[in-house]
Amino acid sequence: MTGLVLTAERRTELAALLEDEQRLRAEYPKVADYLDTAPRLSGTGDVGADSAFDLRLVHYLTGGESPTGNPYWDIVGPSVAEDNGCRRVNGGRTNGSARLGYAQTILQETYAYAVPSPETLQWIERFAQGRRLLELGAGRGYWAWQLAQAGVDVAAFDSEPPDQVGNVSFPGAAGQMDVWHDVGDLAAFAAETLPECVLFLCWPPGWGSPMASEALRAFEEAGGERLVFIGEPEGGKTGDAAFFDRLNAAWHLESQDLQHVSWWNLADIAQGWVRRRCAIKKLD
Repeated sequence: MTGLVLTAERRTELAALLEDEQRLRAEYPKVADYLDTAPRLSGTGDVGADSAFDLRLVHYLTGGESPTGNPYWDIVGPSVAEDNGCRRVNGGRTNGSARLGYAQTILQETYAYAVPSPETLQWIERFAQGRRLLELGAGRGYWAWQLAQAGVDVAAFDSEPPDQVGNVSFPGAAGQMDVWHDVGDLAAFAAETLPECVLFLCWPPGWGSPMASEALRAFEEAGGERLVFIGEPEGGKTGDAAFFDRLNAAWHLESQDLQHVSWWNLADIAQGWVRRRCAIKKLD
């Protein structure tokens, strides 16, 4: 059911860790919190599936080796089901569960807000067409790490690199990585040769934040022509109105990953946009 087979040595390691509550809380506080809280929350109704999910989460969040190199996917992949033509992390239930929702918050803080399925990583690699990809607002750089493993020339940047300054979206904690890939600051981003690159915005902030529209405008002014956007459609939790207005006015939707996976309670999509030639001439 889990696709996860633990060695005898790993089973012994986990058993010793879980039996020592003080050590568990000191070394892996988020895992300790999850194990304290999850049993009190309603699950999917499938006890076996919920237990399998818990085992995967505990194994990988306590340093278990990932056979795929993508521990986030190793944890959530078996819990993906199709719902109205979309792939969702829902544990086989359209409405997911409170227990899965709690795990979601931990996994998003540990890895990334959006789920990097193998199919979406391959889709981005094809859309980039060999160009350097610049992820702005990269958080811990988990997507950049995955793309680098897939052979993409990628660099990650954030206004608050979690290994350099405090980042409320990706707080530090014992037992977890501050960053999965080198994450530069905005000064490092400004030093890149933007026209030759693909801009990657993965879950840019919404709620009135101008980050997405400002990033797109700067990319345009530098001559950039290709954009990967992963986030919710206009009116959702990502991007601002000016960002979507500019996309609709000056960009063409060239590709969309129909295999993209999102959490059941989110509506993010993966799109590849190309700047219209007439818009380039007008700006010039």
